Amino acid sequence: MGRFFNLDSPLMTFLSKMADLMILNLLTLLCCLPIITAGDAMTALYYMTIKMVKNEECYIVKGYFKSFKENFKQATIIWLIALVVGIIFAGDFMILRNSTVSFGKVIMVLITIVAVIYLFTMIYIFPVLSRFENTVKNTIRNSFLMSVLNLPKTILLIIINLIPTVLLLVTLQAMPLLILFGFSVPAYVASMLFVKIFKRFEPEEEEETSDELETLSFIREEEEEKQKALRENAQAEQDIQAEENAEDAPSAQTEEITELQDNE
Repeated sequence: MGRFFNLDSPLMTFLSKMADLMILNLLTLLCCLPIITAGDAMTALYYMTIKMVKNEECYIVKGYFKSFKENFKQATIIWLIALVVGIIFAGDFMILRNSTVSFGKVIMVLITIVAVIYLFTMIYIFPVLSRFENTVKNTIRNSFLMSVLNLPKTILLIIINLIPTVLLLVTLQAMPLLILFGFSVPAYVASMLFVKIFKRFEPEEEEETSDELETLSFIREEEEEKQKALRENAQAEQDIQAEENAEDAPSAQTEEITELQDNE
């Protein structure tokens, strides 16, 4: 009986993970309340769920707010852009639905296509932001390209993210469950797919590339360039420090000689 309550037992591991997911969900709900910080809250959520999937040791609360702080500016900008675009789409659909113009159906089809592109990008954008450092423009572009190149997984990700909404529509009794796990569990399940998708674009991986990977090789190249720039900056600082030390050495020797002459 004692083995079931061992900290390393499957049961305790499962309960510990569920407790972490519950904490993450409550943190995300709390940080989404101001609305303007919802994008940053989702970025921090995926930052932690991806770490959990990869079995990387981390403190849940500390790690969550670390990501929240680091990605606040970009996540907020992206979220505000997405919010405005989403409102525009909603307005367009409402107007066209009640419109009687002859070309209304054509416009509806075009807007639907753009809306699908928007949805694909939004599914990836906060997980991508949580994992890769980049500009807002490149983050949006990379998110869209990843969604297209991984189309089957993208459709599966959309289904995973729709499950809480479907549950709520089916029965309001699911509300307590969604308050505890509505964001975190779908994010954790989705992160299992994101880990596999992102693995192909992370700079430390040196696997043979496929045609699809070559299409998005610039994502990995951007990360490698950043790492190279950091190394060059560190080396430059070391060289400057070495030169300063070299200049200080003769001065110190001169002072010693002067002191000896004074003693004599």
